[in-house]
Amino acid sequence: MGGLGTALSPLRVAIVGSGPSGFYAAEALLQAPIVAEVDLLERLPVPYGLVRFGVAPDHPKLKSVTQVFEQVAGHERFRFFGNVALGRDVSAAELAAHYHAVIVATGASEDRKLGIPGERLAGVHAASDFVGWYNGHPDCSDLHFDLSQEVAVVVGQGNVAIDVCRILAKPIDELRATDITEHALEALAASRVRHIHLVGRRGPAQAKFTHKELRELCSLPGWRTVVEPEALVLNDESRAELAHPDQANGARNLELLRRLEPAHAGAEKTLSLHFQRAPVALRGDGRLQRLTLEVQRLAGPAFQQRAEPSGHCLEMAAGLLFRSVGYRGSALPGLPFDERSGTLPHRDGRVLTGPQQALPGWYVTGWIKRGPTGIIGTNRADSVETVARLLEDLPSLDAAKPGRAGLSSLLEGRPRPVIGFEAWRAIEAVERQRGAARGKTAEKFVRIPDMLAAADGRLSGAAP
Repeated sequence: MGGLGTALSPLRVAIVGSGPSGFYAAEALLQAPIVAEVDLLERLPVPYGLVRFGVAPDHPKLKSVTQVFEQVAGHERFRFFGNVALGRDVSAAELAAHYHAVIVATGASEDRKLGIPGERLAGVHAASDFVGWYNGHPDCSDLHFDLSQEVAVVVGQGNVAIDVCRILAKPIDELRATDITEHALEALAASRVRHIHLVGRRGPAQAKFTHKELRELCSLPGWRTVVEPEALVLNDESRAELAHPDQANGARNLELLRRLEPAHAGAEKTLSLHFQRAPVALRGDGRLQRLTLEVQRLAGPAFQQRAEPSGHCLEMAAGLLFRSVGYRGSALPGLPFDERSGTLPHRDGRVLTGPQQALPGWYVTGWIKRGPTGIIGTNRADSVETVARLLEDLPSLDAAKPGRAGLSSLLEGRPRPVIGFEAWRAIEAVERQRGAARGKTAEKFVRIPDMLAAADGRLSGAAP
């Protein structure tokens, strides 16, 4: 190792992205048996990524992980560089010149398309845009969702799809005290959505949503949950899947769906769960009015079943559609990118420029490394693995690097202000004050200029 990683010669690492994987990577570095200085770069003025902008406002316990991140941020060898974007404010070459290693943890924010006719019609949206809109992401603050429509379709079988259904259907009074944005609260209060269809191309045994999420969705007051009985009749392969000890979640989901009680049989609003159905066309005169679903059949052995078209199609009326069929990462200037998978090519977390050629000093973690899989906590083990590979490479990283001092000097000559962690705390304090004035946990800023103004004291929480 030479002298690198000691008090006289600390390992200097930049992490790009301040979501869970970025903070977990910082934690792993700061807990390692070496001396490391860690600088976390975030393109927005505010940290936490998916925790701030992806977790549903009515599930605040999932956001408690930020307490761990705050402890990391309080470490004397950690610095937060908010409002600093790779490719906009600093280049990949500049980071490589200033740090021994760079870990990319930018996540996967682009939604995957359905790839069917009519997808550009008004009323067709990415679920990620809707989630960002009600969670206050600056990229989504000016979006509009026509909630005057009575029928909404959500395509997908994961927890994000469940979140979209639940936020559309939940009694508005149960959202008022959360940190949901005020513009979303007003729009949802006026919503005329009365029928929600949750559509997936595989069966209930393969659905990815968790039992807790499904149970909550199926018990919303005022809504009747409907599942076609034949959808709950499994083939042999699906029964074999659910018999496996690792598939307890799927077995519980199926049991719940089979035992749905007509407790809300008289409810005017309906939530219909459709399995083995796939949208193949969207139609309308300028905006979505109808969609065509093709019945799917499952083929292949257990745990490898795929949905195949049957040729039998159904028509459904709808004025809104949210696609929630997966996410992919975005290419970063100056770095290799795998367009097929939407990730950075890597081997064990080491970024690759070719099949066997690593890019010295560059590493990757989180969804931009493995794709959008797992839950928030899954990123910890992933980041620990990447940091372990970085530490194995210390002998090859031993070169003089200016690190934080060099980056700070570089950014002083750039036009955008850098937001440190204390400045973020100022933003957070004002958001909480704004929320308290409305009886909410927080009222987030949804525009970057307002975040910057709050950071330097030009905005108070007195007038939300």
